[in-house]
Amino acid sequence: MAYDGERFSGWAKAPSERTVQDVLHAAITRMDPDASIPRGASRTDAGVHAEGQAAAFDTARDIEPRGWVLGLNAALDEDVAVRAARGVAVGFDPRTVSRGKRYRYRILLDQARDPLLRGRAWRIGYPLDLDKMAREAARAEGTHDFRAFRSARDERRITIRTLDRVALERESDRVVAIVVHGNAFMHNMVRIIAGTLVDVARGQLEEGAIARAIASGARDDLGATAPPHGLVLEHVDLGVVLGGASWPP
Repeated sequence: MAYDGERFSGWAKAPSERTVQDVLHAAITRMDPDASIPRGASRTDAGVHAEGQAAAFDTARDIEPRGWVLGLNAALDEDVAVRAARGVAVGFDPRTVSRGKRYRYRILLDQARDPLLRGRAWRIGYPLDLDKMAREAARAEGTHDFRAFRSARDERRITIRTLDRVALERESDRVVAIVVHGNAFMHNMVRIIAGTLVDVARGQLEEGAIARAIASGARDDLGATAPPHGLVLEHVDLGVVLGGASWPP
């Protein structure tokens, strides 16, 4: 799935809120009123976008994957789309079987706003030391206890995560992206990493903030939580589970 997160209150169902899970479930039940609620690979926050969200649901209807894609997209609003589909076992849950997820956080380096990047990148009009930012990003790689890298509402007891890659990519002369790939994430984790890298790059925090926070477990050792609109869930790796092929395509 892909969606523009601006008008969604995140993935997960919430009372009186428009969520991706609710919108998708409504489209599914138009084709099969008895289908289950869709299970998503990532509980993206309000305002966060997705290019490669994965979701699964149970149905007794014998409809080919292409039929599901066409039928669901006919029922969905323009800010969300099913990009591909395939059959899986009943009860398949992409969140519990994925090998990893890749997020991309875009930053627009410009004093003037860009209407074509509105809602797609965090605009920063002050200088950033990108070399310092890249060095700090590398300190987040590896297997660590990331208990400091989560919001106060995240109460998970197991906070050890593995980040295979945390790196900067230049997309243009004005856009830099923070790319994060890991086995699992906590609430606001990528946005806290992004905000910390920006605070280090602008001189608000000293280098080594990420290493200090890993050691201390204290949220106060890190920087601000970056706004949600710069973040996109780019890919969920389900390849091994689904026969070794790259999926979603």
